[in-house]
Amino acid sequence: MRILIYSYNYYPEPIGIAPLMTELAEGLVKRGHQVRVVTAMPNYPERRIYEGYRKKLYLTELKNGVQIQRSYVWIRPQPNLIDRVLLDASFAIASFLPALMGWRPDVILATSLSLPVCVPTALLGWLQGCPVVLNLQDILPEAAIHVGILKNQLLIKAFTALEKFAYRTATKISVIADGFVENLQAKNVEASKIAQIPNWVDVNFIRPLPTENNTFRAAHNLNDKFVILYSGNIALTQGLETVVKAASALRHIPDIAFVIVGEAKGLQRLQQECQNCGADNVLLLPFQPREKLPEMLAAADVGLVVQKKNVISFNMPSKIQVLLASGRALVASVPENGTAARAIKQSGGGIIVPPEDPGTLANAILDLYKHPEKVKTLGYNSRQYAVEQYAFEQALNHYESLFYTVTSDSPAIGSTIVSKQEV
Repeated sequence: MRILIYSYNYYPEPIGIAPLMTELAEGLVKRGHQVRVVTAMPNYPERRIYEGYRKKLYLTELKNGVQIQRSYVWIRPQPNLIDRVLLDASFAIASFLPALMGWRPDVILATSLSLPVCVPTALLGWLQGCPVVLNLQDILPEAAIHVGILKNQLLIKAFTALEKFAYRTATKISVIADGFVENLQAKNVEASKIAQIPNWVDVNFIRPLPTENNTFRAAHNLNDKFVILYSGNIALTQGLETVVKAASALRHIPDIAFVIVGEAKGLQRLQQECQNCGADNVLLLPFQPREKLPEMLAAADVGLVVQKKNVISFNMPSKIQVLLASGRALVASVPENGTAARAIKQSGGGIIVPPEDPGTLANAILDLYKHPEKVKTLGYNSRQYAVEQYAFEQALNHYESLFYTVTSDSPAIGSTIVSKQEV
């Protein structure tokens, strides 16, 4: 098949949806498909276009067999509401030309991180007569309203209309957790239109490694420490101040060290919080190169997942799969009734504590510090569950099957695919 992936985020961005879409695109190429990616100039999480991509309107690259078509976006390091609207609009408008100028796809996969993108993808699907699969990583604008990012009533109405348009025009909607299914069905989206495919992790790349002779530990004086690691976005929905306060409560135990890895702007804010709390047992580090990710994760005894109380229940951080695959125990400071808590409970690899409760978080970490056999058991469960439920090849099979299903509804495409399969 010829598959077009329409995703605002892509390689070389290090976190979030970018590594997932990169792995998916390259995995499909390895299976013999032609893949084209329409994306923005890389800018996340710094919200600044990367060096080498600046002052360009369009740029086409080829990486591991994937054709990458990049377009300019309006991006500001500290965006206000207008900047966010201009960002979405600039990508929706600027990306449409390269999407239209490339070869005709058999199927389009569109990620949902920018609602206005549903307009060019729907138009492209209509003009080129191909199905559109909408991949929901979050449910917008509901999530943005819930955490207070979107308050303007006019914009709320506009984005709600875009959400309905996106669901109506998509041929199929792929969702990453069962909480999404419940949400869509409550909005009268037919069950037959929804396909549940969890986000994945490359379990051959992210794997359990020993803490002994770990280069990350050695480089940061963490040898012989009980290491608690958070790595990822530092934003409104996380509330990493809870982790800093929990660390402060445990600073009398010199063997326990907290490591927070994230973007520079978020680290600066946390540095001030550490000074205010006297949390001198917190190490703040910038994002590591992706090739060093397995070693960094292996440096931890416990991996953290953190959300605020007001995070909407179906939010499912992709770091959960990564932490599970690393074979480490998890402590999740997340809403009890949320999708993230449900996934971690099912894995048997972690402990759930109430969000924004530093005392309970500190007690959970202290308990694990005192019971190393429990840490080992949770880590074993984590790895087993990741291999069984979140392996990349399994997700790739599901997406490939979904693409064949939606394209078989088109007579011209369907006949081509059948003939290839028969051969």
